[in-house]
Amino acid sequence: MTTVALSAHFDGEKIQLDEDYKLAENARLMVVVLPQNDERQDWSRLSLHQLARAYGEDEPEYTQADLRP
Repeated sequence: MTTVALSAHFDGEKIQLDEDYKLAENARLMVVVLPQNDERQDWSRLSLHQLARAYGEDEPEYTQADLRP
């Protein structure tokens, strides 16, 4: 069986797949618990901030002529 990533959620009692998928009996599964949305938003904000610092308005604009053959 090939590796497949499926989205799912925990309903308070059991893990529920968010889409229909036929699993083989005794299929091996790996469950990864993702962070809550607020933590994810914090990481996104930090990433955007760091990208803005790396590629600020004073960053020179490079063209094809600047590339070496």
